[in-house]
This record gives sequence, C-alpha cells and structure tokens, in this order.
Amino acid sequence: MAGAVLTFKPLTTEAQRHRELQKHDVRRPDCWASVIIKSVFVFLCVSVSLWWIINLSTMNDIVQPIHFESRSTNFNRLKGRLESAVGKAIGDFNMIEDGDTVMVCLSGGKDSYTLLDILLTLRKRAPIDFKIVAMNLDQKQPGFPEEVLPTYLKSIGVDFHIEAQDTYSIVKEKIPEGKTTCSLCSRLRRGIIYKVAGELGANKIALGHHRDDMVETLFLNMFFGGKLKAMPPKLVTDKGDHIVIRPLAYCAENDIARYARGMEFPIIPCNLCGSQENLQRQNIKTMLTNWEREYPGRTQTIFTAMQNVKFSHLMDGNLFDFKNMQLGAKVEEGDVAFDDH
Repeated sequence: MAGAVLTFKPLTTEAQRHRELQKHDVRRPDCWASVIIKSVFVFLCVSVSLWWIINLSTMNDIVQPIHFESRSTNFNRLKGRLESAVGKAIGDFNMIEDGDTVMVCLSGGKDSYTLLDILLTLRKRAPIDFKIVAMNLDQKQPGFPEEVLPTYLKSIGVDFHIEAQDTYSIVKEKIPEGKTTCSLCSRLRRGIIYKVAGELGANKIALGHHRDDMVETLFLNMFFGGKLKAMPPKLVTDKGDHIVIRPLAYCAENDIARYARGMEFPIIPCNLCGSQENLQRQNIKTMLTNWEREYPGRTQTIFTAMQNVKFSHLMDGNLFDFKNMQLGAKVEEGDVAFDDH
C-alpha cells in the first residue's frame, strides 16, 4: 500500500526465550514469594472490605454513645466547676471583701494547693482588690522536704512566708507513744497561725477544708460528741482579731483530688509525724464512702440539709423557745413536720 510503513519484530533468540521462561518459572523462590505477597494483600483487602460491610449498619450504635474528649477538655470543665463553687461560696458567705489580705494556709496537701491556685485565678477577674499571701508552718517533722514549698511558691510568683516552729518535739513529749497526736498538734498549729496572720497583717485566714470534711465533722460530733455541730464556712477567731474562711466549702473531695493530679502539684505526705490517723474520723469517712457508693448523691444531700435547718423541729431550747409556746402563736413551719419524712 502506498505510504504504509512496515515494521518487523526482530526474531527472538534462544537465549532470550530461555530468560522469558525463567521469569515465569513457578519453581523459582522469588516467583513464589511474589505470589504469596500478592495473595496476602488480596486477602487483607477482601477481609477489611467484608468487615466494613458487615459492621457498617451497627457502627453508629457502637460509636455514638462514646464521647472521646481530650484530657484538656475534661480538665477545663473540672477547673471551671471548682472555680464556680469557690466563687459561689465566697459570694454566699461574703468571705472576701475589698481591701482584704488573705493568708492561705498551705500544708503541701491537695486541698491547700487547690485552694491557693483557684484563689489566685479568681483574683485576676474579681471586681474587688485583695491581697493573697501563702503561709506554711514547718513543724520540724522528720523527713519534711523544706525546699518543696518555697520552690513551688517562687515559681508561681506569689508572696509567701515559711514559719518554722518545732511543735513536733512538743507533741512527742506530751503524747504517749502510739496515741493520736492530731488534737494537740492542731491546737498548737492554730495558735501559731493566728499569731503569724497578725504579723503579716492578714485579716482573713483561708483554710482548705472542703464539703466532705464538713459532713464528716457533722457525724463525728453527732456520734462521738452528742452535738449537732460541723465546720462553719466562716467564723471569727476567739480573740476577734481574724476571720477564718473555708472557700472550698462547696467543693467535693473527689474533684479536688482529680484537680490536684491534673495540676501535678508537688504533694507532701501528711503522715510524716508518724501519728496514727484519727480512727473515729476514718470510720466516718468509710461510712460516707459506702453510703455514696450505694446511694450516689447522699453526701451532697446531707450537706444541703446543713444549710436548711429548722430550729422549731429540733430540741434545743436555746435556739427555739419551746417553754413559752402558746396557742394561737404562729410558729415557723408549724405542723408541717407531720407531712415530712
């Protein structure tokens, strides 16, 4: 044909044909390896495809209830809850006022670290101006790490004072071996705290007691002291020189523990003195823990009851004048007790 170009495929030599046959020789190891790899790949692709087809209809049911939240999201929510609780307690009981100097007692435990941290945060956006100074009492207990608190307090830039007083030796001298030293230690510590507050010019003393401490104290006094008495959120010291406040009053201990772990505070053990923990308080704590496990929310219900007291339905004549009760007199709550549980 005119204009057509003819091409010729060169003849294959014997050596070339031999090489082509070798490429496809199933007896060769590299050929078998290639076949195995390809087979495994195909198997995996088919398996994954089948798994998706089988489970696609149920994936929503499996995944939807599970909310994968970042640690920062959960922690920020916890921080916000604690800040709100502390702010509410301060507002409800007028704990901190403009011009106050608040001495935060820092023991090195989770509660006092959390208290100081949240007060510092709230001060930044508070509508009033107040000062914060941290105070630690070094009681010269064996093994107490003296450098931990100063290092931490310097790192966060807060004013602080370390008061060194050897109450440990006094307690060991006065209390027989094996007996609980907490009561005497607490009284000695309280006196020193009041003295230091005066020296620092602090009119408010902030302690790290929380909601659970208050409920435990209520039952401790009921069971072992025959009194309906707990920890007040705010009180005036015996000499009238200072006001003691408990800004963590609305905070649950579990929340505080989680917050302290998240913040990685340098916790100092509370048993350096070697004293046995107050057995009565520990029994109360165990009782409340068991109640909370069986009836979630019971601790909060008890705490709420502490803020909803009806003197006319108790039996303290100093709080309610039962003797002079007369017919026709209006009594708060009246006979509503018959309708309550």
